[in-house]
Amino acid sequence: MYPVRSIQIARRINIRATKDSLKHELIFNDSDELFYKLDEKQYLYIFQFGIVCFFNVNNGSILKHIERIKPFSNGEVRSSLSEDFLVFVKKDGFDVSFNSVTLPYLDQEMVRLVMLHTSQSVALDRYAEVTGALLEEASIHTSYLEKKGTLNISKSKLKRLIGKNLRLKNGIYENLYIFDAPESTWEDEKLAVLDKKLKHTFDLKNRYRYVQDRIDIIKENLQLFKDIWDHKESSTLEWIIIILIFVEIIDLFVGKIF
Repeated sequence: MYPVRSIQIARRINIRATKDSLKHELIFNDSDELFYKLDEKQYLYIFQFGIVCFFNVNNGSILKHIERIKPFSNGEVRSSLSEDFLVFVKKDGFDVSFNSVTLPYLDQEMVRLVMLHTSQSVALDRYAEVTGALLEEASIHTSYLEKKGTLNISKSKLKRLIGKNLRLKNGIYENLYIFDAPESTWEDEKLAVLDKKLKHTFDLKNRYRYVQDRIDIIKENLQLFKDIWDHKESSTLEWIIIILIFVEIIDLFVGKIF
C-alpha cells in the first residue's frame, strides 16, 4: 500500500523559483508543474495553483518539504485543504474505487496520473469554497434588494466583487484541465483508461460544472447590480440636466423682466 496526499499550501507557487531551489531528480516540468522523484518509490508533484502532492512520503518528510517550498509561494489560504488516496499494487489488478486504486505494477506515469487527479480534486474543493463564499456575499445584497428595493453596496465594492469573480474564472481556466487528457495518455491505452476511471471516481467533471454554474450565477447577480447602479447614475444625471435647464429658464425669465 502506497499513500498519496495532496495539500493546498498557498494560492500560488512560483514554479521557476522552486525549480531552481530543489535539487531532487526532476522527471517532468513545464511552466505549471514540477514532478520529482525523491527516492525509490517516492514522488513529489508541485502545481503553480498552490498545491503539492506526495506519493509514499511520511508525515514528517511532508512537513519538511512544505517548509522548503513555502518561501516560493504566495497568497495565504485560510483552511489547509487536503485529500488522501491509496495505491495498491496487485498482479493483473487494475481498478479504481472510492478512495483507492489498484495497479498491476508501480508505473511512474500511472503514479503521476493518480497524483495529478488527486490534486485536481483538492483544487476543485478550493474553488467550490471560494465560489460559495462569493455567492453568499452576493446573496446578502440580493436579499436586501428584495426587501428594500434598493442596493446596499457601493460602486467601488461592486467593482471589487466583479474583479474577484473574473480572477476566479480565469484561475480555473488556467489551472484546471479536467476535460483534457494528459499527453501521456495519448499513446498508452492503460493510462487512457486509468485517466477516465480516476476522473469518474473523483467526479471531476460534475464538480467542475458545479463550480462554473456558481460563477455564472454570481456573474448574473453582479451584472444586475451594475445595471441598477448605471440606471441610478443615469437618472441622477438626467435630474441634474433638468435642474440646470430650469435654472437657465428662470435666469432668462428674470433677465427679461428686470
